[in-house]
Amino acid sequence: MINEFQTIVHPTEGFYKEKGSKFLSFAYHVKTEDDIKAHLEALRKQYYDARHHCYAYIIGLKEQAYRANDDGEPNHSAGDPILGQIRSKELTNCLVVVVRYFGGTKLGVGGLISAYKIAAEDALNKVEVVKIYSQTRFSISFGYEQTSEVERALAEFVVDYEDKVYTADCQFVGLLRDEDVPVLAEKVSLLKGVDFQVLQGAI
Repeated sequence: MINEFQTIVHPTEGFYKEKGSKFLSFAYHVKTEDDIKAHLEALRKQYYDARHHCYAYIIGLKEQAYRANDDGEPNHSAGDPILGQIRSKELTNCLVVVVRYFGGTKLGVGGLISAYKIAAEDALNKVEVVKIYSQTRFSISFGYEQTSEVERALAEFVVDYEDKVYTADCQFVGLLRDEDVPVLAEKVSLLKGVDFQVLQGAI
């Protein structure tokens, strides 16, 4: 399938222990950096006495935004292995946070990389995955008397409607899979007086 991607449905948790250090992992579905900030703040408040709150995330189709954060651990020893697990599962719109309680024994960079990787993997192994698609935002404007023929044309596609206005001048705004846009545009072009527009803000 063209432009098909995967994300997670519900939050999950994982755990790993190595030489006294405890690694608590959490996976979340996120869409924005505000979502990420909210989850991080909540975990930092709940686990305020932990030594580190390391995390990684990928947002958007084709990794439009991603980040790995070591939160005080040696460079690339925590955030990168977490990010690597998100990528290995081929997920997007996903945040994974690993909270570490230091057990008194240093693990070394190699040990940290392994521990954060395993902890992240444990949370991600429990997720329910759902497929999402790259979509384009569009609008269709038409006269009220054309409602039935416009709705018949749209019924052939999977559309996530954001707005439907039924007045003398009607307008539908929605999201359509990228590969369906030219097909719908061609169908609508055959309807006299119907205006089809691709809008900014495709996802």
